[in-house]
Amino acid sequence: MDRANSDLSTFVGTALADGISRTAIRNALLQAGWQNDRIERALGDYAELDFPLPVPRPKPYLSAREAFFYLLLFATLYISAFNFGNLLFVFIEHAFPDPALEEITVNWNSQRIRSAISALIVAFPVFLYLSGKINRELLSSPAGRASAIRRWLTYITLFIASGIIIGDLIAILYNFLGGELTTRFILKSLTIGILAGTLFFHYINGLRREEQEP
Repeated sequence: MDRANSDLSTFVGTALADGISRTAIRNALLQAGWQNDRIERALGDYAELDFPLPVPRPKPYLSAREAFFYLLLFATLYISAFNFGNLLFVFIEHAFPDPALEEITVNWNSQRIRSAISALIVAFPVFLYLSGKINRELLSSPAGRASAIRRWLTYITLFIASGIIIGDLIAILYNFLGGELTTRFILKSLTIGILAGTLFFHYINGLRREEQEP
């Protein structure tokens, strides 16, 4: 926390301890020139509880144990999503073959299928196990939901997913303008868009639900 935010949080805590209402504190800070979002974050540092003194909320922190679990969780998520998409690509290429590549794709596709299935068999169960463990042990409390590593990895995942979606749309438009849209290409683009879109909306909705919690 920088000096300005520390001073703001201290001021809010002192004002609350003196019995000044949150509305009065907010109005005073707005008149002093503070930005509304910084005021709300400072007020949010303290729980609205019936207690003689302001009760601070838990701050985001970094735990080595949590970092291990979340890094492994998101790594297995990426591996599972990539290999599931790769497996769907093989089925699309089999259903709509490219005559120019037909001679070299048989053995290559066999290797891709084995590789994708092997990765899914190992990574996806690990992802499911870690998801359940994290939900039970880490996300069951406000302190667990405030994990810094979790929020960083979530936003990195949102960034990657949104970048893939934008790139997918650019590729579709590029091929459309060039008159090169084929069933094979459209199905592959839909596969990428659905996978990336599912991840994006799953995690963005999770963040929204957390922000709406009291």
